[in-house]
Amino acid sequence: MRQQPVLEVRGIRKEFPGVVALDGVDFRLFPGEVHALMGENGAGKSTLIKVLTGVHPSDGGDMVLAGERVRVAGPLQAQQAGISTVYQEVNLCPNLSVAENIFIGREPRRFGLIDWAAMRRRAAELVRELDLDVDVSAPLNSYSIAVQQLVAIVRAVDVSAKVLILDEPTSSLDRDEVRQLFAVMRRLRDQGVAILFVSHFLDQIYEICDRMTVLRNGRLEGEYLTSELNQVELVSRMIGAELAGLDQLGGGKRRERTAPVRGAAFLEADRLARRGAVEPYDLDIRPGEVIGLAGLLGSGRTEAARLLFGADQSDGGTIRIEGAVTALRSPRDAIAHGIAFCSENRKTEGLVGELTVRENIVLALQASRGWLRPLSRTAQEQYVQRWIRALDIRPGDPEALVRNLSGGNQQKVLLARWLITDPKLLILDEPTRGIDIGAKAEIQKLVANLAEDGMAVLFISAELEEVLRLSHRIGVLRDHRMVAQLDNDGELTPERVMATIASGAQE
Repeated sequence: MRQQPVLEVRGIRKEFPGVVALDGVDFRLFPGEVHALMGENGAGKSTLIKVLTGVHPSDGGDMVLAGERVRVAGPLQAQQAGISTVYQEVNLCPNLSVAENIFIGREPRRFGLIDWAAMRRRAAELVRELDLDVDVSAPLNSYSIAVQQLVAIVRAVDVSAKVLILDEPTSSLDRDEVRQLFAVMRRLRDQGVAILFVSHFLDQIYEICDRMTVLRNGRLEGEYLTSELNQVELVSRMIGAELAGLDQLGGGKRRERTAPVRGAAFLEADRLARRGAVEPYDLDIRPGEVIGLAGLLGSGRTEAARLLFGADQSDGGTIRIEGAVTALRSPRDAIAHGIAFCSENRKTEGLVGELTVRENIVLALQASRGWLRPLSRTAQEQYVQRWIRALDIRPGDPEALVRNLSGGNQQKVLLARWLITDPKLLILDEPTRGIDIGAKAEIQKLVANLAEDGMAVLFISAELEEVLRLSHRIGVLRDHRMVAQLDNDGELTPERVMATIASGAQE
């Protein structure tokens, strides 16, 4: 490894009103390495990236790029200096071709006009260099999100990137797509590109990263070689304390479960279906029971859950709630029957970023009452303060804009919104995706406690160990069809669930 960092920041400080987001942080990134930036939500990772890319000006400290002190005034200047960023949400133009997206704003010209042939030829050369099988003349939206991210990386590299920042690029990818992305990352690393990688998947960090920097509460906790810090030690440094049972999270062990839940079902789905979304399936959920849904991305997990909440209309089958056939024509009907739903996309389908924490939390309760019976401000504050304390939402200011909270705390706000309605069935679609391991452990513990208190829970997650850790039974989906329901009797393993997904039938 070369001794001279390609990028170094020294004593970086960034303040927002009432918050010190970065407090004297040092950071180094070397050519030809993949470097992980680690920390809980709210530790300062996103702020540091925004300072590096010129989105936020720093309030103190120095930034040195390729040996020269620089001050990046904006994303365009950062890109011109050799710092490119690819975000979790691909910010390209899906209606344009792959080639057009690679060269947008930099199109080769001849006699003042765009040289389309030259652009397609150069784009084809770039994708071949990264061993991608892509038709550069095809619309970008004809490819998967994984390929779209790789196209974004091709574009970033072609602007002479010395530093490539990948912010949660794998959160929506399946295993094969992650392998393809990692192959591209290794190829770029071997070409001397410095890659800053942000991910909440610890196994991926240990698979692809050479070194890591850990932030905690806006301060530098330390810089480590990945090979010298195991997962339990890493998480301990991220949260700043020895967490009881931390080894269980790292080692994939599961909590002790209560005996199988008996008694009448709260909800029963009989041959429930929606054409093009999910084939007919049966499912019953009892009070105090956690039912997990497992399957690859696009298997129909979310589609099955949305039918139970009335977010999508079924075109076949019936739903019984507490024994009575019930038509759920809308989410409002579901709420009236005690069903709550936390969407997997908390930013676009869950939270309202322009509203405060208080306003977001009371939305569902106010909707269930009807807008002609508004909650008083005093009642709102009593409800909200209770759940801010119960879920340890930070900062604890109910008038803070929810968009300014970390991902983990935003997820807690969304949970509070539904728990305030005192639901009988809580549907959680990817509630821990994109949040740090500390917040993830808190939410898992909350789910277990809610079930022990008698709430029925439908839990959807792409992480099989998480599903196994929490669920009494697991419904396995493949190709929009529920292929099996497995009792989680303590002997069930991720390998068996994966075999069921692969074969499309219960072994």
